[in-house]
Amino acid sequence: MGNIFSISLSLDPIITRCSDCATGQASYICNLEDNLHAFQAEVAGLKELRSDLMSRVRIAEDEQQLKRLNQVEGWLSRAETLINDADQLIVQSPQHVENLCMGGCCSTHPRSSIKFGKKIAKKLLEVKDQKENGDFSDVASKPPLPSATERPSEPTVGLESNFNKVWSCIQKEQVGISGIYGLGGVGKTTLLNQINNKFHDTTHDYHVIWAVASQDRPIERVQDQIAKRIGLSNEGWKSIEEKAEDIFQVLCKKKFALLLDDIWEWFDLTRAGIPIPTQENGSKVIFTTRRLDVCCQMQPNRDNNIRVECLPPGEAFKLFEEKVGSETLRMHPDICKLAEAVVEECAGLPLALITIGRAMASKKTPREWEYATEVLRQSAASVLPGVGKEMYPKLKFSYDCLPDERFRSCFLYCSLYPEDHPIEKYQLVDCWIGEGLLDEHTSLSNARNQGHFIIGSLIDACLLEKGQYNDRVKMHDVIRDMALWIAGESEKEKFFVKSGVQLKEQPKAKKWAEVTRMSLMENQIENLTEILECPNLQTLFLGSNDLKVIMDDFFNFMPMLRVLDLSRNMNLKELPVGIAKLVSLEHLNLSFTKIRKLPVELKTLAKLKYLNLEWTRDLKMIPQQLISSFSKLQVLKMHGCGYGCLLVLEELEHLKYLNVLTLTFGSFSELEKASRFNKVFSCAIEHVSLINFRDSRSLNMTALAKLQHLCILWLWRGVDLEEVKIESNIIEGAGCFHSLRNVNLAGCNHLRDVSWVTFAPHLEELEIYKCNGLEEIISEEKLGEVSELKGNLNLFSKLKILFLHYLPKLKTIYRHALPFPQLKEIRIVKCPMLKKLPLNSNSAKGQRLVIKGAEGWWKDVEWEDESTKIAFLPTFKPGI
Repeated sequence: MGNIFSISLSLDPIITRCSDCATGQASYICNLEDNLHAFQAEVAGLKELRSDLMSRVRIAEDEQQLKRLNQVEGWLSRAETLINDADQLIVQSPQHVENLCMGGCCSTHPRSSIKFGKKIAKKLLEVKDQKENGDFSDVASKPPLPSATERPSEPTVGLESNFNKVWSCIQKEQVGISGIYGLGGVGKTTLLNQINNKFHDTTHDYHVIWAVASQDRPIERVQDQIAKRIGLSNEGWKSIEEKAEDIFQVLCKKKFALLLDDIWEWFDLTRAGIPIPTQENGSKVIFTTRRLDVCCQMQPNRDNNIRVECLPPGEAFKLFEEKVGSETLRMHPDICKLAEAVVEECAGLPLALITIGRAMASKKTPREWEYATEVLRQSAASVLPGVGKEMYPKLKFSYDCLPDERFRSCFLYCSLYPEDHPIEKYQLVDCWIGEGLLDEHTSLSNARNQGHFIIGSLIDACLLEKGQYNDRVKMHDVIRDMALWIAGESEKEKFFVKSGVQLKEQPKAKKWAEVTRMSLMENQIENLTEILECPNLQTLFLGSNDLKVIMDDFFNFMPMLRVLDLSRNMNLKELPVGIAKLVSLEHLNLSFTKIRKLPVELKTLAKLKYLNLEWTRDLKMIPQQLISSFSKLQVLKMHGCGYGCLLVLEELEHLKYLNVLTLTFGSFSELEKASRFNKVFSCAIEHVSLINFRDSRSLNMTALAKLQHLCILWLWRGVDLEEVKIESNIIEGAGCFHSLRNVNLAGCNHLRDVSWVTFAPHLEELEIYKCNGLEEIISEEKLGEVSELKGNLNLFSKLKILFLHYLPKLKTIYRHALPFPQLKEIRIVKCPMLKKLPLNSNSAKGQRLVIKGAEGWWKDVEWEDESTKIAFLPTFKPGI
């Protein structure tokens, strides 16, 4: 009896479980495995559907400037939540499957299995339903146009009374057109900016349009800007008249305020399609010009035209002192009196006061100030019509004070770029090198350093301005005009510049033989079918056109050409064989073109030192021994090139002057093979990209860590990549990633951290996009494994930019606050789990840090303490 009793006890749990299985809920256990398989497949399909939809949305937003539909945004948000929930259930599923027994019909933990099975079944239905609702014919639409768009504006000196006059004039019902006129650089555009921003900051019923006319093709340029502002597509327009008709049909139904900057002659509003402002329609046109006669032609009533006067002596000196610095003025008793003489010579012109004030900021002795005063007084150069005889000689003072002719030539070179064009520093310096403007007998590295030193000097002299990004500069329009005037007056240098003026055909000129530099960039030229006889031409900029055909003989009579830029001609598929006639060519830029092969005739370019093939994705054929025939080649850029980098590495071994190389690898094995070419690989590579690599879960960075000149590293779409390794002997040695400045990661979904970037001591920019599995940037545990990094307070000591985009699992950047002594900008986008930043009240001290992100995310940020919160709240800029 005891044995029987014992047996009945051991069977009890099984009987209980079978009893549960007999109930109506047993199906959740019996169907669990099938439901799981179906669930995983449906989730995978939902992810693919979401990815496809996001691609359509990005194209609509980035390329078509549309705004995503609310229903699309809602669907994406719900899909993201569902996917996150689903991923968590899938992670939990193995333990529930292990609990199944008796062929999957029962469970050792029935209640838990039933509960989990219910969740799976419920989520399966939700995912299916979400997929069925994800079919959108349209994903975006045109956003509503704001009544006015705010423009950047600096604090001004002495413009308050002028502003009040203009604003008062605008308020008068009987005044439809108002003019603002005065000398170049007197502050007219600044004043118009303030008017625009007044509209932005007040309630009104105007549709405010900002447009810049300038000298070249003013009507067409203004038409394009108006069309963009009022939401008209310019596709299909063939003539000014067609544009005018479409613009008129829109504007005649609006009450508009057109702010028209920088007109040089009478502007025909009717021909442009702009309804004439009247008291009945209530519209306004406010324009700026340097010429009173233009004002009178546009608006005969002089009371409605406001002259912007130069500053009176007191305000002029105040502005000058602000730029030169009160410390300089106090260096010697005589300097202040001499400064008054300099201010007097500037005649109250703000641009001259600012330019010369900054130029004199470092001059600490009376002799320097006496020289400045004398030079200003004796300058006898003439000026361009419409600018005024007093302006250019005074502005030219900064040019005359440059150290030598090399600096002056480099400055004039910048005028080849279009108005308001952001000029990439590295591109500019490489062109200077190609033209021979920098020391030719030094190393490439030293020549580049010299170029950047010159750029810094030109910025200091206010002849160049810092761009929006640190790697760019720009040239003020007036300064550019002055530079072109100087070049036009020069006996040595003759420029032909028609950049950014919407040319559709190859221009004509009478005196090609005199031209030394030519720029036709940023136009719409399709064909070059006429020979240019330019025996003295040294630089030719043809970038950013619509070039399709370049005749074979086009380059026949340019024997001195040293720099040729054909970049960003997206329709250019082949090079003319006549390019072989450019026997003096040293710099050839073919980046962002559609060329499919390099002609073997390029072998005649024996002096070529710089060849840029970046993002020539269609390039599939380079003749053997072509690259190695460029025996003087110093720079070869092939990042994003369609031609396999391994095919040229062997040839590169023979190029003894090669200093800069950029490459893209499609697999880890390619990288390993490339590393065997030790001479080229270790000494020349400046930029490496690993894109679409699928052949490794672990990436050993040892080969890359040893690269002496690696500045930029991109890891994109490493589908299987789970970890990045660096061998301990490399970490312990000196120079690991010593030159690395920029790291960009995207689409590496299995990476959980990027702790390896801490081995790059000079890292300045870290950008991470769409790494769905990333949980932390720097792992404290992994740092602890490396003795050299334990307690390291210098992490990110050089970091300036930190961009983190679409990282759904990211929780921490680093667990402790860091000093960040150089940090300029943090940008956080779609990182919902990132609640705390590695900041305390001492972080980024002395820096003008900007933190950008969504307002909802910012509200949830957790701070170290109240003082940290107070310190960083003002740094936030919403809107991403």
